Amino acid sequence: MKRRLHSAGDAVWAVPVRTSTGSYPVLAGAGLLARIPEFLEEYAPAHRYAVISDDLVASLYGKDVVDACTFAGLEANLFTFPRGEASKSREQWSALTDALLRAGIRRDGVVVAVGGGVTGDLAGFVAATFLRGIPVVQVPTSTVAMIDASVGGKTGVDVEEGKNLVGAFHSPRVVVADPAVVRTLPPEERAQGLAEAVKHGAILDAAYFDDLCEAAGRLMAGDTDATMAAVLRSVELKARVVTEDERESGVRQILNFGHTVGHAIEAASGYTVSHGTAVAAGMVLEARLGEHVGVTEVGTSARLTEALACFGLGAVPDVRFDAAEVLQYLGVDKKARQGRPRFVLLRSIGVVHEADGWSSEVWPDEIEDLVQEVTGTSARRGDGSISH
Repeated sequence: MKRRLHSAGDAVWAVPVRTSTGSYPVLAGAGLLARIPEFLEEYAPAHRYAVISDDLVASLYGKDVVDACTFAGLEANLFTFPRGEASKSREQWSALTDALLRAGIRRDGVVVAVGGGVTGDLAGFVAATFLRGIPVVQVPTSTVAMIDASVGGKTGVDVEEGKNLVGAFHSPRVVVADPAVVRTLPPEERAQGLAEAVKHGAILDAAYFDDLCEAAGRLMAGDTDATMAAVLRSVELKARVVTEDERESGVRQILNFGHTVGHAIEAASGYTVSHGTAVAAGMVLEARLGEHVGVTEVGTSARLTEALACFGLGAVPDVRFDAAEVLQYLGVDKKARQGRPRFVLLRSIGVVHEADGWSSEVWPDEIEDLVQEVTGTSARRGDGSISH
């Protein structure tokens, strides 16, 4: 449960996330970005700090974090990489690792990830593997990172075979989220993270799902109070799941609702389709799949479509997809068993269908229909079987 902290500045809300090795707080509050040195000294004291940002966020916030650390008497260096999903790669992981080594960062150092979901995943993976692991602090600056990506300890990179297939669990010492910074994002970028908020409501909290729809205008406008409320509730919900299942061996799979199809859309598009857009379409399609197989309450996909449309999301992206590629990426999803995709299905808004392992295998002809909805083409060969 969140609690309110008081310090020298404005109030700070804290949501604890418990792990097998202890716990860490997710701190949220307007103006927290300027107070990063205070939280570093309290939660992650170090000899040196390696601040990692993409080249856009570095100019907006990363340099300010380094300057604030220097002013506070902390030694910090800025490391950057090219913005975009394409940089979430083993090549950039290697380049950043080498840069930290050349700069003399050692085991008494701490990585500070300042940026969106790509930065959190990539910098977190650098920290997880650098000198066999050094601490990381997550400082999310996008809605998707604040609401979802920075919480739970997942780190990693994409590979040719699919998204997030190489990585490690590496929990942060602290997450520091400043909802005021989302005002600098264009509305379409805010929407990317709000797709994950809708997902949290869809799988765990129907009232929150409705609240997001009612607050859509304020959220899309970057209203700080509305964003703070969404960040706190999403983090509370995700923290509850992550605390119960840190390593995704059971109930944590429900956080992948929409992601089996969403990740396939991202990968098959060559990552030209952004994460939130792909996951939003994935949620609608997986809800339709659940309705087709008789698991999901009829009308659920329509409610999801209506809610996501408030954020300009939910439709299958108008991109040319190859049916065989979509099938291939469905088969390498982390929930897949023996090459057969599995899906998190809803019973209704706010309730997940509790299948074996919290995900369900569906019949091949249902997958054929699903792929046809994504691609507009058939995935069947001339002999009538599904191609792989």
